[in-house]
Amino acid sequence: MTITNKQSGTNVHEVAEGIYRINTPVAIEGAGGFSFNQYLIVDDESLLFHTGPRRMFPLVREAVASVLPAEQLRYIAFSHVEADECGSLNEWLAVAPQSSPLCGAVAAMVSISDLADRPPRPLADAERLSLGKHAVRWLDAPHLPHAWECGFLMEERTSTLLCGDLFTQGGADLPPITESDILEPSEAFRHEMDYFSHTRNAGVLLAKLASTNPTTLACMHGSAWRGDGAKLLRALADSLSL
Repeated sequence: MTITNKQSGTNVHEVAEGIYRINTPVAIEGAGGFSFNQYLIVDDESLLFHTGPRRMFPLVREAVASVLPAEQLRYIAFSHVEADECGSLNEWLAVAPQSSPLCGAVAAMVSISDLADRPPRPLADAERLSLGKHAVRWLDAPHLPHAWECGFLMEERTSTLLCGDLFTQGGADLPPITESDILEPSEAFRHEMDYFSHTRNAGVLLAKLASTNPTTLACMHGSAWRGDGAKLLRALADSLSL
């Protein structure tokens, strides 16, 4: 793991082949430690998933630059429209002049075509996009855990599911990647601060995600996880149904 900013503790760690977790630990008043992760896929057409909040942009840019020049980014992607997902989108578009926003068709239609300084590249459900050696597939997941436009990216070469706010873990000092249980701590966090919409389609959507058989879950908050991702996603569905 490389510390890219000693003051903030921002760090970079490769969690799958060519996929880097950028992590910044923070303290949130009344909520204790927390963290924000972005994921950088390095390839012919490199992709950043999650931008981080706008005020965190200098830290994330510094971290990206420790792996590749930021201006080489081709896609700035995110799960849904929220500050920590795409708050610094336009800052990234400015420093990476060949880049485009990458999001689901709903996000493009209702928000990003207006909010972004360049037109987005919308992805339909199950649409595949080659980055070079890696390829990502967009999976619509409306309201899972929240937001109509929500969806996730599955990176096929490494079987990595970029799963956004699913399996959010509290704490600011967690390992970059773990094989230990993350369902219990993520469910404990959800019960304290319930950020799920509780869509009636959660079980069906989680089954769709499980069908991709991920072996790495790239979580936005807390550790990334390695193991039987399909089994863990089905366990989350069971927990949500209680």
